[in-house]
Amino acid sequence: MERGDLERAALARGLSPVGIDEVGRGCIAGPVVTAAAVLDYAKLFALPDKSLQLIRDSKKLSPRQRGLVVPLIESVASDWAIGSASVKEIEQLGIVGATFVAMRRALAELKVAFDLVLVDGNQAIPEPVIVGKKIPQQTVVKGDHWCFAIAAASILAKENRDKFMHQLGDRLPAYGFGNHVGYGTREHIENLNIHGVTEWHRRGFEPVKSICASKHVGLSG
Repeated sequence: MERGDLERAALARGLSPVGIDEVGRGCIAGPVVTAAAVLDYAKLFALPDKSLQLIRDSKKLSPRQRGLVVPLIESVASDWAIGSASVKEIEQLGIVGATFVAMRRALAELKVAFDLVLVDGNQAIPEPVIVGKKIPQQTVVKGDHWCFAIAAASILAKENRDKFMHQLGDRLPAYGFGNHVGYGTREHIENLNIHGVTEWHRRGFEPVKSICASKHVGLSG
């Protein structure tokens, strides 16, 4: 199988696929953010190979490369949208449940029609994907490698979440959010131990949970 084959197969069946991916599941602070992308495949496959190669797993792109590829994605997208779930929702629903909420929100924001959801990973979104509609799904392990739409969604989600975390870092400079964007780096954990837990930290996640317990901080603040 080659990149784009799943999407070509869907198009051959007369289906319009949408790719969806998330970023921030493994963080200890900040929201989980998803993106949904519907691509114009005539425009996409007309791109030179060098440009196509840039539409790949966001983790394999530098911040500079992601900044350059976003306008490229926008130029070949019929539509795209962002969804998110808050720290409070993550604590209430768990990270998996909150991720599905964020995915549904992104899909609900799309203005163009789609009739197949390509989901990164091995877990389908619990039905209904869109209230009142029955839309088939296909899970794709390493979807941001195999599917251009999922890769595009991965990049858009990453750029939007990073922008939010950088803005949060400007508001709370002591925590270094602009550097680690909420992941549990050594710097982040050191700052947590020094300055304490904020409302943006996921208190059910380690080591935030243990730090809260050591400082006798409850789940609500």
